[in-house]
Amino acid sequence: MARKTDIPPSYYGEPRKFDPGFRGPIHNRGCTDVVCCVVFVIFILGYIALGTVAWIHGDPRKVVYPTDSHGQFCGQQGTPNANKAILFYFNILQCANPAVLINLQCPTTQLCVSKCPDRFATYLDMQYNYRYNKSYWEYYRQFCKPGFDNPRKVLRLICQNICLCVSVLQRCFPDFITRNGTLTVANKTVFKDGLGKTRSVIDLRDAANLLDAKEVGMKIFEDYANSWYWILIGLVITMVVSLAFILLLRFTAGVLLWLIIFGVIAVVGYGIWHCYWEFSTLRGKPHGDGDVTISDIGFQTDFRVYLQLSQTWLIFMICLSVIEAVIIIILIFLRRRVRIAIALLKEGSRAIGYIMSTLFYPIITFVLLAICIAYWAVTAVFLASSGDAVYKVMSTPDKCVYANLTCDPETFSQTNVTKVCPGSQCTFAFYGGESLYHRYIFVLQLCNLLVFLWLVNFTIALGQCTLAGAFASYYWALRKPQDIPSCPLFSSFSRAVRYHTGSLAFGSLILAVVQMFRIVLEYLDHKLKGAHNAFARFLICCLKCCFWCLEHFIKFMNRNAYIMIAIYGKNFCTSAKDAFFLLMRNVVRVAVLDKVTDFLLFLGKVLISGSVGVLAFFFFTRKIPVIQEEVPSLNYYWVPLLTVIFGSYLIAHGFFNVYAMCVDTLFLCFLVDLEVNSGSAARPFYMSSTLRQILDKKNISLTVAKSCI
Repeated sequence: MARKTDIPPSYYGEPRKFDPGFRGPIHNRGCTDVVCCVVFVIFILGYIALGTVAWIHGDPRKVVYPTDSHGQFCGQQGTPNANKAILFYFNILQCANPAVLINLQCPTTQLCVSKCPDRFATYLDMQYNYRYNKSYWEYYRQFCKPGFDNPRKVLRLICQNICLCVSVLQRCFPDFITRNGTLTVANKTVFKDGLGKTRSVIDLRDAANLLDAKEVGMKIFEDYANSWYWILIGLVITMVVSLAFILLLRFTAGVLLWLIIFGVIAVVGYGIWHCYWEFSTLRGKPHGDGDVTISDIGFQTDFRVYLQLSQTWLIFMICLSVIEAVIIIILIFLRRRVRIAIALLKEGSRAIGYIMSTLFYPIITFVLLAICIAYWAVTAVFLASSGDAVYKVMSTPDKCVYANLTCDPETFSQTNVTKVCPGSQCTFAFYGGESLYHRYIFVLQLCNLLVFLWLVNFTIALGQCTLAGAFASYYWALRKPQDIPSCPLFSSFSRAVRYHTGSLAFGSLILAVVQMFRIVLEYLDHKLKGAHNAFARFLICCLKCCFWCLEHFIKFMNRNAYIMIAIYGKNFCTSAKDAFFLLMRNVVRVAVLDKVTDFLLFLGKVLISGSVGVLAFFFFTRKIPVIQEEVPSLNYYWVPLLTVIFGSYLIAHGFFNVYAMCVDTLFLCFLVDLEVNSGSAARPFYMSSTLRQILDKKNISLTVAKSCI
């Protein structure tokens, strides 16, 4: 007859067997997922080659500097346009044509100028005033094509109307000002276009479609220049508070969590009492209004009507009572698991206290991520700026058969296009080409994005595996801190890079592919927003939801797989399977710990960023009398305030990510400890004494030693 085991076989795999030689993260391990490692290295070399080719063919000046109708850069040093850094549109009203989005060009002459016009003037006004005021022509000629010097023979394609403009993004746009609710330019709401037509300022606004953000941008920059020192002080305070909060969690985690739980119970209980009080009040009215039911009044757009019915408050009271009962029942039956979660949170704080270097590892992750982002952005810019200048035939009105066809500006005057379409021009449109490289620019941009996502996820995976190895070394030290190995963080990082680059790359690639699909779906959803095909939009929405769930599930599995890799040194698939089965064998504990940890860490992030934000608000609004004189003069106090709040949340997020990784690692080690050890002298538990007390477990060797003493 077979002997019954202590732990019955599980549907999710057999419990892990005891290994007498296991003393924490295995040191004698081999390389895992070598094929994926080789593929990853090849892709990195290819990514470097892609960046090199983009650097050779690309020209960032095409992005930095605006380009005139002749393909020349505005404001580039060493060119005739060195002192002309702003692009001027002859007739900006032509840019309101929807064809601009298709043809990638505004059908009007574009000219580099040193400054934008500061007055209204039409070429008819110029011809009239030229006879009486020569200076009028000297001002006006700078907005005509270079070399033109005959004001008596002005053509529409050589000079055009000008209006009061400002420079926005190195381009001249009308200077819109709202006066008494009316949009104006130079105190005018209408103007003559020189063709006998009266045009509205609204036409200019529709053509420009931009706001004057220059002044606001300058003020914001000035605020940053005056307050950067105090912003840094606020962020340093956040770092200190975050560190102190994590270290104090070993003493306050239980108190905080139980206060929150009983606070929720109290709030729901008050809601039940309030609903009962409203119900009793309405039922006791002499007019009988409380006896009216919801079905009697039907659907009402004013929902306040329902609050006058006793039946509404009865439904509220029943719902809250059910919620209260569920919470209490869960606490009664899961109280031990909640206590285990609290004990693990305290143990995580203690582990970080022994391995303080882990709190600074996010700096390495940040630097690596910054390198990845910078390389991706530079490569994307160089790819986008690859190609030669492409010129197209521009004709006004667009009735020319040659309109929008490519042309050569050097030979354009010798073609019959000017005869068939009088007044047409060969103007610069965009940068591109017909070579194999130029035809696949879009594909190369997708490759750039995919490898970027792969590298970002690999960097995060490397950090998770490194931290997991360090914290696992802490857990599997029987005597803490004496048995904790020296430099556990560096040792874990070395093992991850030397042996498990392929495994980390494998998990990162799976996640990167899913994220790539999500980006494509977001792009398709953006394109279909104006479509009337409801089924297509519904399908895209469902796919987005499915891939969102899939991405979060893969992130969860990858995180636990990296912990198993850091401990046992197996390949990615085996580690993911072992982690999944281990978690499923303890699914209730996983659910409780995950929610408790997430809620407590979220509370900590909000508490820290909110507290620092309140302090910054009182400081920048001069409401702290002691240091009132030290506050810098600001245009917008919310600029440094929002920067401090956002930066504080990011810093707290970085610190608490380390803490969350610590808790997850200790939790998996705890589950393995329960499965492989029994508390005997040969198989002692490695968990803390608090966890052993909660689970009513004892190490026999320690008990015997105490009895002997």
